[in-house]
Amino acid sequence: MRFDIITVLPDLLDSPFAHSILLRAQKKGIAEIFVHNLRDYAANKQKSVDDYPYGGGSGMVMSIEPFAKCIAELKSEREYDEIIFMSPDGKTFNQTIANELSGKKNIMILCGHYKGIDQRIRDLFVTREISIGDYVLSGGELPAAVIVDAIIRLIPGVLNDETSALSDSFQGDLLDAPVYTRPADWNGHKVPDVLLSGHEAKINEWRHEQALIRTQDRRPDLLND
Repeated sequence: MRFDIITVLPDLLDSPFAHSILLRAQKKGIAEIFVHNLRDYAANKQKSVDDYPYGGGSGMVMSIEPFAKCIAELKSEREYDEIIFMSPDGKTFNQTIANELSGKKNIMILCGHYKGIDQRIRDLFVTREISIGDYVLSGGELPAAVIVDAIIRLIPGVLNDETSALSDSFQGDLLDAPVYTRPADWNGHKVPDVLLSGHEAKINEWRHEQALIRTQDRRPDLLND
């Protein structure tokens, strides 16, 4: 699976993709992540990619030309299943969307900055707009890293335990049940007996019950949905 991320701050994405599961996925050849500097596609000597908004108002708007050139170059080399724009007014990202996108082959992600991007970019090129929450960040780079992480860990072969992702919170619209490890008794605080019983059916029943309780307590909206 390949990701192409277009940004004015490529260095901001160095660390998120250079460690842990994402690094392992790249080393295995399961995922490819390429970060493209939008300023490389600017036509002016200053390498500026923004301009004043028509109609006045505060802030600067990212111009259409650099995005159009970068997108055209990438699309000349391969077809993209999705061109995603990270935007606070996009559809809120969730596990269902992550599951869907994990089945794609090539995904392009556009990272906005400043006051926003020229609407024509969204109208002409973008196939999907995604938000990671009802708040505004300085740019789309961190949200892009979030969705890439959420997608890649779902691809078969990325996690050492193939079943691990299937039991994550939000799979099946439930939060995950409590988990424990050794010691079984720490200063009088004990692991539930059922987890030590070795009875798989009872353990699964306990975990499902605990997942329902936790979801009802912390995210009842998931049960309503």
